[in-house]
Amino acid sequence: MTTAKLYSIDGTELKSLNLPEQFDEDVNVDLIKRAVQLVLQNSRQKYGAAELAGKRSAAKLSRRRRDYKAGYGKGMSRAPRKVMWRRGSQFGFEGAFAPGMKGGRQAHPAKSEKDFILKMNKKERRKAIRSAIAATAIPNFVSARHKIPKSIPVVVENKFESLVKTKQVKDLLVKLGFENELDRISRKKVRAGKGKNRNRKYSLRRGPLIVFSNPCSLEKASRNLIGIESTSVEKLNAELLAPGAVPGRLILWSEAAIERLAKEKLFTNDYAKAKKDGKEEK
Repeated sequence: MTTAKLYSIDGTELKSLNLPEQFDEDVNVDLIKRAVQLVLQNSRQKYGAAELAGKRSAAKLSRRRRDYKAGYGKGMSRAPRKVMWRRGSQFGFEGAFAPGMKGGRQAHPAKSEKDFILKMNKKERRKAIRSAIAATAIPNFVSARHKIPKSIPVVVENKFESLVKTKQVKDLLVKLGFENELDRISRKKVRAGKGKNRNRKYSLRRGPLIVFSNPCSLEKASRNLIGIESTSVEKLNAELLAPGAVPGRLILWSEAAIERLAKEKLFTNDYAKAKKDGKEEK
């Protein structure tokens, strides 16, 4: 059974804590990668061309006798055109409407009704989340991407969820030995490429994840810290636990979150039995 140290909000060690069965899962990197790709794919925003894009010009195919006989004897193809100027029986045409014409429609435009949703078996998804949770308690995985404190995972007493100020959260992180990690994620760089023009000029680093039991003041208190994310325990997914499909994220758990993980058997095969109201996790 995996154990962790329980800390107070003053940064002092209180006792040793037995972690629930989710932390004893074998780390399956391939399954985690599939689950992360699923989350990213299903978060894509739909896009497509406007229905009338390239079709707004008054172009027509006029090659019929007496409607007007402009196309005869001109060596002109049967492409749709619009009239730009006219001099008696002579016309100045310009191609329009058809694909390949200036201002014409696309041949096969992106369609907004396309469905990007992918599915994954419930047991596989739960196993992937358990596997990602287990990786957060293994120093070899976590140290590959974070500056870890002396012991992981880090569990803080329930008073942690009652913090209301960003400074309080930051001071607690320093007391728990996260000063090197805070220094690492505080540095940002200008993104290479066109993303600078698309409202994502800076590239930031992923820092620790704060997990609490239920919505509380800690969520607002921590959201202004660069690189640090927070979430409720039932909303955990593979992408939060293993960003970029790389397992081993540094996580701060509240004691109540660990208790809820054990009591409700979240992300296990017994979850549906333990959850009497029938709600399914995402």
